Amino acid sequence: MRAFALAVLEVLEIALVTIGAVVAIRYFLVQPFLVSGGSMEQTFSNGDYLLIDQMTYRFREPERGEVIVFRNDDGTYFIKRVIGLPGDTVVVSEGRVRISNAASPDGAVLEETYLSPDVTTSGTADITLGDDEYFVMGDNRPYSYDSRSWGALSGDEIIGIVRLRLWPVTNAQAFFTPDYAPSK
Repeated sequence: MRAFALAVLEVLEIALVTIGAVVAIRYFLVQPFLVSGGSMEQTFSNGDYLLIDQMTYRFREPERGEVIVFRNDDGTYFIKRVIGLPGDTVVVSEGRVRISNAASPDGAVLEETYLSPDVTTSGTADITLGDDEYFVMGDNRPYSYDSRSWGALSGDEIIGIVRLRLWPVTNAQAFFTPDYAPSK
């Protein structure tokens, strides 16, 4: 009987350690995310299963071109690309995105090589971002509800950066920080 009790205690210990590890990983390191909708088409499709890195932004700020997941005030999750950074002035007009900041006071058109060639950036926006504010847009611009509609995104709403696409398996891919900058 004593051996049975020890075996049960050992199984319980393993179960508790496993549950603790899963909870720690899930809430502090990596979070799963299922893409719902087409606002990020061609980059991500409806039904893609992603892993979101929640640690990176504890050590640095988001960078232009990164794809992030955030939660708004009502708890809805969104996936968008970072276009404007704190201190930038973002102007969307005539199908182009122009960024003005300390490095480019006269403004420069953003080279968006991640967009499909047939995608046009519709709508207008003219916003200067404050501290800890970001301008985000979906890659499928005509079908994206984003900063062109509701303005700046507060940094405290950002959950993390997309690092892996796990599903569909045929499109599994790791994502690294892109090097996108405004061109002159």
